This record gives sequence, C-alpha cells and structure tokens, in this order.
Amino acid sequence: PEVSADSAESPASQKRRSNKKEEPGPSTLHSWTKRLLGFEWADLSSWHHFVCLLNRPTDPAALGIFRFLFGLLMALDIPQERGLSQLDHKYLDGLKVCRFPLFNFLEPLPLDWMYLVYTAMLLGALGIMLGCFYRLSCLLFMVPYWYVFLLDKTTWNNHSYLYGLLGFQLLFMNANRYWSIDGLWNPQKRNAHVPLWNYTLLRTQIFIVYFIAGIKKLDADWVEGYSMSSLAHHWLFSPFRLVLSEEMTSLLVVHGGGLMLDLTAGYLLFFDATRPLALVFVSYFHCMNSQLFSIGMFSYTMLATSPLFCYPDWPRHLIAKFPACFQRLLPLSEAPQPSQECVYGGAGQQRLGRGAQKVGLRQKLGAIFTVLYVLEQLFLPYSHFITQGYNNWTNGLYGYSWDMMVHARSHQHVKITYRDGLTGEVGYLNPGVFTQSRRWRDHADMVKQYATCLSQLLHSYNISEPEIYFDIWVSINDRFQQRLFDPHVDIVKAEWSPFQKTTWVKPLLVDLSPWRTKLQEIEDALDNQTEVVFIADFPGLHLENFVSEDLGNTSLHLLKGEVAVEIVSTQKNHTLQEGDKIQLPPGKYHKVFTVSQEPSCYMYMYVNTTEAALEQNFTRLQELREKVQNGTETEPLPPELQPILDSSMENVTQVDPVVEAFLRRQWRMEELQKRRNATLAERFHRFITKKYFVFRRSLLMTWISLRNLLLGRPPLEQLAQEVAYANMQHEEVRTPSSPDTVPKQPGRSEL
Repeated sequence: PEVSADSAESPASQKRRSNKKEEPGPSTLHSWTKRLLGFEWADLSSWHHFVCLLNRPTDPAALGIFRFLFGLLMALDIPQERGLSQLDHKYLDGLKVCRFPLFNFLEPLPLDWMYLVYTAMLLGALGIMLGCFYRLSCLLFMVPYWYVFLLDKTTWNNHSYLYGLLGFQLLFMNANRYWSIDGLWNPQKRNAHVPLWNYTLLRTQIFIVYFIAGIKKLDADWVEGYSMSSLAHHWLFSPFRLVLSEEMTSLLVVHGGGLMLDLTAGYLLFFDATRPLALVFVSYFHCMNSQLFSIGMFSYTMLATSPLFCYPDWPRHLIAKFPACFQRLLPLSEAPQPSQECVYGGAGQQRLGRGAQKVGLRQKLGAIFTVLYVLEQLFLPYSHFITQGYNNWTNGLYGYSWDMMVHARSHQHVKITYRDGLTGEVGYLNPGVFTQSRRWRDHADMVKQYATCLSQLLHSYNISEPEIYFDIWVSINDRFQQRLFDPHVDIVKAEWSPFQKTTWVKPLLVDLSPWRTKLQEIEDALDNQTEVVFIADFPGLHLENFVSEDLGNTSLHLLKGEVAVEIVSTQKNHTLQEGDKIQLPPGKYHKVFTVSQEPSCYMYMYVNTTEAALEQNFTRLQELREKVQNGTETEPLPPELQPILDSSMENVTQVDPVVEAFLRRQWRMEELQKRRNATLAERFHRFITKKYFVFRRSLLMTWISLRNLLLGRPPLEQLAQEVAYANMQHEEVRTPSSPDTVPKQPGRSEL
C-alpha cells in the first residue's frame, strides 16, 4: 500500500472514489495484490511498466520529514561520534602515531584543514536538514564523511556505514520537495510529487539492515546465547528477570528476541495490518539500544526511518489536526502539485485530470540506479569470498556485513616482540604504543599496517631492519583464550592481500566450542576470590607467562592434551597429562609447551592475594568507622586513621596508603550512590551540561582553526590560552579524597 499510486491523491478524492461503486473487471479481480503489495503484477510484466511503477508520483511529505530528521541527527553526531570535539587529540600536527586507513595512500590533512573538512560536513548536514542548496549540501556532507570514514578503520561500525549510505542516497533523491528552503525559493519544487523509487530505495535499505542482521544472527553462537551473554545483567532487563532466570533472560529475550525482531521487522513494517505493532516493538527495541550501547545517533536514526514505511502523506494528516494558528509555522497540509520527474499514466492520475507523460531518460536512470543499488547492497554482505584478506574469525569488513553484536571478544594476553635484523637484539613493545585504538588487535589487515608503521618508527630508536612479531590471545563468544596470529611470523615481511586468505592467521578452534558449558560450570563452582583463565594452544607452540607476586596459590590444570611446563628460573620441566595440575611460583616466568598432536586445553586458577588483603583491610576500616559513628568504639582513633571519619585528607601530612585507597573507594561509592539517587531533573541537567561542553569545545576549536587558516596562527601563548578556554569544563565539587594522585587499588593482573 505504501507504493500505491493512490497515495498521490488527496484524502478527499480518495474518500470520494472509495464511495463510488465500480463494475467488476480485471483491475478488481487483482485488487488483492494492490491492497497487499501496492502494485499489480502487470507493473512487473515489462521494463517499461517497471520504470513507470518506480516513477509513479508519490507524496513528498514523509521523505521531507526524514530528510529533516536525518540532517539534524547528523549535525548532532558530527561533534560526538565523528569526533569533532576531540579532533585535535587525534590529528595533532607532528603526532607520531600509526593510522589504519582503508587505502594506505589516504592520510589526514594538517589539523586546521581537518577542521575545515569537518566544518564542510557539518554545514552539509545542516543544509540537508533545512533543504537549503540541497544537492550541494548532500555533497558537502557526503564527500567529507566518506573521507573521514575511510581514513580510520578502527572507528568502523555498521551504523557509521549506514549514515554514509543514506547520505549517498539522498544525493540522488528529491527530498527537498517538502518543508525545505529550496521550496520557498523555487515554486516548482515546493510541495511537488517525488518518484516512487525515492521511497523504494530507503525502505529497501532499512529492510536490508534488519533482515540481513537477522540472517547473520542465525549463527550457532547467537542462537545458543553466547554472543551477548553478559547483557542480561543490565537493569533494562530487570522486568524479565522477575519471571525468568538470568540465563533464560539472556537466551530467550536478548538472543531470541533480537533474532526474531531483526528477521521480521522489515516485513511487519511493510504491511498495513502489522505496521502499528511493528512500530511499537521497533521503537522499544531502539530505545533500549540507546541505553545499552554507546552507539551515538544510531538508535534515533533508525527511529526516524520507521515512519518511511507508513503512507507518504502521514505528516499532512498529523498537521491537519493542529489548530489553524499553528499550521502557519508547520509544513503544508494541502495536496502536492505535479512534478515533471514523475510519470502520470495510470488510472489514478487520469482521474485527477492529468495527462500521460512519456518515460524519459531521467526516469530510466532512476530505475536503473534503484535496481543496481539494491543488488549491490544484497551482494556486499556475502562478498567475503572476494575480500578474503579481511576474513579472520569474522566475515570480511565489519562495516558492511551487518554483523551487529554477533561476536563478543575478550583479550587476555597481547605481546609485541621486535628483533633487530642486524644485531639480533630482541625487545618488547608496550601493546598499543604509537596508536590511539586497541581495535587493531582483532584484524589481520590492521596488524599488517601496524607492523609496517612500527618498523618505520623504530629506525629513530637505532633499531635496524626491525622484525615485528605479535602474540595475541583472544576469546570469542566465551570460548577458550587462543592465539589469533602465528607468533613466529615476522609481520613486516608477511604477505597480506585483500583478495587472498591470510596464511598467518590461526584458525578458530571451533571443535572446542562444546567445552563452553563445562567452563561455565567450573567458573560457577569457584568462590568470589578465586579467578580462572581458560587457555587453548596449538601443537608445537608455547606460551611464555609471568605470575605476578600479587597472585597467590596459582596453579595450572590440564583439561585436554599434553603439555610440558618449564620453570625458567630453575630450568625444570614438568610433563602434564590430562587431569594433572602443577603449582606455579609467584614472581617467576614459566613456559607451557603443547607437545600433544592435538590442541591442548588448560586453565590457570589463582587468587589475587594483594586485592584480597586490601579488601579485608577495607572491611575492618568500614567496621571501625561505623563503631565510632554509633558510639560503640571507646578507644580513640590513632591520628593516621582520623581521615576515615570525615572522608577528608585536608590538613593531614601523612596518610596510610590503605587509608588513602579506602577514602578513594568511599568517595567513588558515594558518587555512584548520588548518581543513582539523582532526580530526573538532576540527571537531565547533568546530561545537558555534558553535551553543552562537547558542542562548546567543537565550535570554539573549529573557530580557532578557521581563524588560523584565514589570518595565520597567533603567538603560541595566545593559542594556548584559547585552547585552554575551549577545554574549560563544568566545575564539579570534588573532595580531597579523590585526587588523581591517589594510588589506584591493585587490580586483576593479566596472566
């Protein structure tokens, strides 16, 4: 029904026609297809009829509203998720950092010019919103957007890719025919019909987002509840946990509900009978996502796309219900005028007194563009047989596959080793050095770029012909921690191609997936102080590990296969068979060699003794504080413990480190409790304040950079003062017990 030619008629004419009896005929016999799908089968009988169908005149109202909302959301997105507010931190001139563009020749412009790029993108988004210089605004938004998108693969995600696609589509559409400044300037564009393919393209794009995301969730890990297993802890699922266990909430609500919604949302939104229910569930789903994940404007953008599936004239019916005094400020409610870009040849248009219009080149190009674009979007998510170099434990470039939340990863061990090709000197690099992101760890193409960049930077540290080796351990969807890359391969010299399989990527040990149930049982049986890490390794490889002195009672238990454990300091080897275990000395290195013909599976069990002792001290201090406050403690407190009474370290020259850590934790707990108990007005004020300073810094830093381009950079002192003013944040009351200089509590060490 959304694609019916009758949507071009005014509500009054539709009502008159519905009251008029018609003689039974061919059109009446096939009316069920029109009522259900919006077109007759005859419209698909030839290319000419198909072109006429895609160029049928359609009400521009819903498209104009979407254009406005999309431009507004992108204008809000640019200072936040696109990074305008922190642009100087990312693209500071002279910053030695390794970057990860799609094409290696892509490089960022100087900082002031990058601000100009973002300014153009922001002006384009505002122009789209207002429908002002529409085509130019689409170009101003789209070209910088794709440049920034392709410049950094570490920020790629599905919704960022979707924004670029929607901007590209809007460039070719007539979305400025309703509620636009262009319509005020050009009477021919004001409130004029748009071709049906404008809606067809957007609806199909959103259908693809939902449906293919559902197809991807048919993966066994999602169906069995391993992909988002920790999501059921969130407070949003508290109502479901009243009637279901947490495990069943995760399996049925999080995974089962997400799968069914993605598979059915596109269909339910299309049909009249199911659309109201679909709008409710889709809106609820996206509102939940806005609270569950930090995904910027994506949830709100998807909410803005949902009305596209309604009848195109829905804004007119809504506006007509407003009082006449408000309608002057709102979009038009009268019927749209004819447009030269549409084909008026059907019975519905003849009843309106419009003559038939021949199909021209513009109409054919619109139909061709629609068909090619839809085919390309259906093909890309399954094109990984072409882009094989990007396939490592996930299928291809994450940005166009619609694999949304299908893979949850955790990293236990990341080691970067370099070797001087001339002297043989071996050293280690801090994981993530010279980078601003950790996402490179999961992708072979980025690891290759990182290794190449590191080899160039290490020359300035007197390391000749450096070789770079990566040893990265990853668990995907609650599996064993295992290697992602071959640790014996020099990645600098290793071959990588987007069109060939990467040979130095180790395979995912899917044969060990059934172990996940056993691993969960082992974890559930442990006490709160005991930690466990599950490891799987390949035959012929070994893990070199260090047990921190903070970890007491550390033991290694062999679950499957055969390993040889070498204590490096004593040069002693211990062979373990399935079911054996060995105690590991703290503060010492050890190596675990997999000597079996099959992968070995083992686990580390340990207790963080330092953290446990600290927690006991915290408990004693809290009990002592409560006794003093309620008067049951008769002995005076020693001077070093006095700060625990007022949670302050003012006028105290020496404070015990344990007391400092206790005060710091108490301050955090009080702040957390204050946030939880905050009123709705207080939360809204905090949200608005935070966003205000994000946009404030974006505008001030942009103004500084544009001024630099026009007038040149001022003296360094003046520039520093301007940047300091832009960095000004909302002053929050902070107690003396919360300075950054207070040492952090010992945390869980990485084995």
